[in-house]
Amino acid sequence: MPYQYLTTKREGPVEYLTLNRPDVRNAFNEQAIEELTQWTAGIRERSRDLRAVVLGGAGQVFCAGADLSWMSRMIHYTEEENLRDAMAMSRMFAALDELPMPLIGRVHGAALGGGAGLAAVCDIVVAEERAVFGFTEVKLGILPAVISPFALAKIGRSAARELFLTGARFSAARAREIGLVHAIVPADELDARVAQCVREVLTSGPEAVAAAKALIPKVWSQSAREAMPIAASAIAMRRISAEGQEGMTAFLDKRKPSWSA
Repeated sequence: MPYQYLTTKREGPVEYLTLNRPDVRNAFNEQAIEELTQWTAGIRERSRDLRAVVLGGAGQVFCAGADLSWMSRMIHYTEEENLRDAMAMSRMFAALDELPMPLIGRVHGAALGGGAGLAAVCDIVVAEERAVFGFTEVKLGILPAVISPFALAKIGRSAARELFLTGARFSAARAREIGLVHAIVPADELDARVAQCVREVLTSGPEAVAAAKALIPKVWSQSAREAMPIAASAIAMRRISAEGQEGMTAFLDKRKPSWSA
């Protein structure tokens, strides 16, 4: 379907999703949130042969958070209207977080507020070395509530206690230190590094990748003993699956598995 604030491009098993509001630094408004939510619903329906999604931003910035005109309307919202608005954004982030295929973030310029939240829901984040990050909501007298479950899962409580409470902007290097970013490259190497990440994904079993992604939230807050039956069941199912059988047989036969790009 056509979008006003997003562009999409499909190249084989990879979809490139781009925030397309460069005039406002790809900031969120109600329509952009709705379009991202619609995109996630649509991608699930046609995801059978989709193996990776690359998320980026048009223009000079990845995503600068909330649109000023949207914020000006929020000032006049009732508590009920604000709750409805916040829930819509929460559903968007949850839908992106729960995509069954890897979501690879291509971050340049800045990822602030909700933009940092987008980085948090990406499975892999590649940032150009001059990119700036920040959970800046407290600077406006509000807080990073909607993105907090995803940011906390990514950066942990200690970093959140500093960065949520100060609203300070921080470098790509710091973002990598706390786990928000996985790789930092010069701007002219950004696309090449993203392409490398895509290639790594395409050499892995697509069902196994989806199962591995689904396993993480099931076990990360469990003790080792609590996780044992979950983990054992997960690997047992993969071993007897057609893809698991193919992968192990290909390894023993010293050949590439059928899904390898």
